[in-house]
Amino acid sequence: MLRKDVSAIVIATDAGREGELVARWIIEKVGVKKPIKRLWISSVTDKAIKEGFKSLKDGHLYDNLYASAIARSEADWIVGMNATRALTTKHNASLSCGRVQTPTLAMIAKREDEIKQFKSKPFFGISAISHGLKLTWQDSKSKDVKTFDEDKVTALLTTLNQQPAIIEKVTKVEKKEYAKGLYDLTELQRDANRLFGFSAKETLSIMQKLYEQHKALTYPRTDSRYISSDIVETLPDRLKAVAIGPYRGAANGLLKSKIVANKSFVDDKKVSDHHAIIPTEQTVLLTDLSDKERKIFDLVVKRFLAVLSKPFVYEQTTLLAKIGSENFTAKGKRVISAGYKEVYGFDEDSDDDQVLPIVEEGMKLPISRLIKTQGKTQPPAYFNEGTLLSAMENPARFMNSSDKEIAKTLSQTGGLGTVATRADIIEKLFNGFMIEKRGQEIHLTSKGRQLLELAPADLKSPELTGQWEQKLSDIANGKLKRQVFVGQMREYAVAIVEEIKGSDAKYKHDNLTTTKCPECGKPMLAVNGKRGKMLVCQDRECGTRKTVSQVTNSRCPNCHKKLELRGEGEGRIFACTCGYREKLSNFNKRRQEQKKQGSKRDVQKYLREQEKQAEPLNSAFADAFANLKF
Repeated sequence: MLRKDVSAIVIATDAGREGELVARWIIEKVGVKKPIKRLWISSVTDKAIKEGFKSLKDGHLYDNLYASAIARSEADWIVGMNATRALTTKHNASLSCGRVQTPTLAMIAKREDEIKQFKSKPFFGISAISHGLKLTWQDSKSKDVKTFDEDKVTALLTTLNQQPAIIEKVTKVEKKEYAKGLYDLTELQRDANRLFGFSAKETLSIMQKLYEQHKALTYPRTDSRYISSDIVETLPDRLKAVAIGPYRGAANGLLKSKIVANKSFVDDKKVSDHHAIIPTEQTVLLTDLSDKERKIFDLVVKRFLAVLSKPFVYEQTTLLAKIGSENFTAKGKRVISAGYKEVYGFDEDSDDDQVLPIVEEGMKLPISRLIKTQGKTQPPAYFNEGTLLSAMENPARFMNSSDKEIAKTLSQTGGLGTVATRADIIEKLFNGFMIEKRGQEIHLTSKGRQLLELAPADLKSPELTGQWEQKLSDIANGKLKRQVFVGQMREYAVAIVEEIKGSDAKYKHDNLTTTKCPECGKPMLAVNGKRGKMLVCQDRECGTRKTVSQVTNSRCPNCHKKLELRGEGEGRIFACTCGYREKLSNFNKRRQEQKKQGSKRDVQKYLREQEKQAEPLNSAFADAFANLKF
């Protein structure tokens, strides 16, 4: 940048607040004073890069965005560092808190409290069977199909016994069901967690490879589920790129018909820094993708094809019948056009709706059976990584106040954290032993619960983030000076440190073991890490950690579940829940013998690596810079 033949600098980092911050800090560190241009693109294909360089923007247009990024960074550092240090030194324990992670922890605690306080209630209903047709009782006043009054249901079963059903009304309505919106990162992380058990961080890592290495998908760290109008003209090229393998039929079908761009997925107002995640115009060889990369690619491509497809059209028939004086209903569905569901391999026979017989108003149907149905109300489910991401994206219901403006700001700015940082926040809570996994469920640890009792009240509510984002938006729009906001945050940091220092609350280690730390001799703490059980020294300055058991990626030869590695040194063994046991030394010998035989996959992997090494890096950027003139 300091070379005399360099006349200007092009910022080509991520098109957003944090990307601007990274580039400007580098420029400031170097101390260069040259004209700045801004490349603002959403994908790194050759075509996108070259077109972006044809329309570079003046760097000064983003000065306020840079100022808001500095303000966010400094405020988070000032508040988080001081609050964490105050808690840690006061209670002699590693207690980390901050504007995003502490409210996230509080949301998990609130959900656990809701579950513990929930009292399940039994409910009841009635099903009437007539020649395979199932009619469901409906309360005439509330229109509900269940009641908490068991005596009422028992009495109705007696009253209605052996009475026929008289069809009073048959309603047929044609309905359309459209595909879900395009993916943003959070929605993709939710689906990947639900379908494949991928963590949020793992999904982001896979997406990053599909974006940077394979150039198959657009920029991953987006919070928009829409594309801008200028992307519409590129849709045919993107369809051609994915007209491969299992997607060929759907993609070619869409290419033969006119693509209808509508507000359901094209909206300039709902695209800020980046549009939704969609395929690029660059074809990828499916054999080049790993199993996990293929799964994520499959989700994005199918959603893209589904959104461009016609809606699922069906005829819904609703029957209203009377048995005695009581209302009974039944619903059925007849498929008219599979539409977007063909992308997902729609099978009409797998539809849960019952097939209704041909009936007319006034018909009398004999009832062969009246059945009392029953169930219980269920508490809210524990968070998993997918549902926790949703809560972080929409945290307004967890706020302490009812300020509608702050709730609106939180909604507009994407909630707690950003699409790029939420995965790291969750990972940080796991690594700090504030939360733990039980199966797919996320549970608060004793340490996490105690931290919430010790942390300042303001830091536990999403409201603080809403207030900050309002001011950061004002800075980005030139309505507020960065220095004013940072000054306010310094005063706030002083206040919360004084609150922590003056608190009488105590922190108790309830997971102390009899095992002594090999370094300092203090009793160690038993903790559940994300991948297994550990012993951790209670002295944060010592920091010694020992793995007790660890879930590995090695598979059991009997049941193929993941093996757990237990013990220390030469005595370590692999263990499985099915009862399989094998010494680590024997396991390693067996693996070495297997590796002596090269598989077809090994050969293909080697050939791909050789091809990649022969390719020039960032050729599109190199070509663009070579032809650039200022």
